[in-house]
Amino acid sequence: MIISLFLLFLNAFIASTILPAASEFLLWGIVADNPAMLWPAIAVASAGNTAGAVVNWLLGRFLAGFSGRRWYPLKPRQQQRASAWFQRFGLWSLLFAWLPVVGDPLTVVAGVLRVPLPIFVLLVAVGKTGRYVIVAMLAI
Repeated sequence: MIISLFLLFLNAFIASTILPAASEFLLWGIVADNPAMLWPAIAVASAGNTAGAVVNWLLGRFLAGFSGRRWYPLKPRQQQRASAWFQRFGLWSLLFAWLPVVGDPLTVVAGVLRVPLPIFVLLVAVGKTGRYVIVAMLAI
């Protein structure tokens, strides 16, 4: 089970960066196979996904000056969409960092806008953990 949890952490981490991955399926499989792993799996997936979001925040915080470069993780349209969300809903928009399409760019924009890291981590972790709780509960 330790290997499964390690792979879940890694998958959740990757899923929270700009790279494509879907950690919900792995979480679902682990919990469906062994319901006793419900809370450890939720904790591991949440930690990995939140850590990946922190990487995005760091990219936005320290690499924002390179936003026009080809290697920059956000396309201008993604950054504009995420910025619009952030301007509309403020810090509370970080509770929705788990959403597809807008969630990952939102975490980069939070770094660009210099959202304090403790507030960022708290809001992102609450939203991402809530999503994992729902997915995991549906698996049992």
